[in-house]
Amino acid sequence: MHVVVNAAMSADGKLSSRRREQIAISGAADFDRVDRLRADGDAVVVGVGTVLADDPHLTVKDDTLRDQRRENDRPANPARVVVDSSGRTPTDAAILDDAATTYVCLSEAASVERRAALADCAELVTAGEERVDLLRAFATLQEQGLEQVMVEGGGELIFSLFEAGLVDELRVFVGPKIIGGRDAPTLADGEGFVADFPSLELESVDRLDDGVVLTWRVADR
Repeated sequence: MHVVVNAAMSADGKLSSRRREQIAISGAADFDRVDRLRADGDAVVVGVGTVLADDPHLTVKDDTLRDQRRENDRPANPARVVVDSSGRTPTDAAILDDAATTYVCLSEAASVERRAALADCAELVTAGEERVDLLRAFATLQEQGLEQVMVEGGGELIFSLFEAGLVDELRVFVGPKIIGGRDAPTLADGEGFVADFPSLELESVDRLDDGVVLTWRVADR
């Protein structure tokens, strides 16, 4: 499995405001770049916080890209994955529609009621006792044929994936905005590292819109 984390952040490293409201950081050219990344992948992954805040659909927008996937005997859209330890994903969330297969990764802590509700509209993957065990969950996803995986946030999930050693590549659009706020989400939230910091090797720097796309590979992967 190859895991690519993709994100857009402000010049000061924020994903959104302290109110967790979605902010337009990038423009049309970056949206097209992200659409191509989705079209190249087998799955798009987000945390439940992103689902609750933004209600994303996570499908390929461009008709030509969807047609190319079909021509290659692939579904029009990649699978969608929600990491959701306690099963908080609303059953009417856009990510649970029939545009693509959706997997919801749960822990043992998710209630029977939430499991039953989500089982009607998603494939359930259970791994871990209180929180999703990402190594086990991603191993199960790989068994389902999901090899090229794109992660779109949020910061808690991204940190946890780095902590688990699952990230192979990081692509970040850095946009021309200052958001600020000590409580605004950043690229990698969670508890934070105090030792054994993951190291990155810079692959490319590309100007796009009024910002830049930075592509790193995770060292020793």
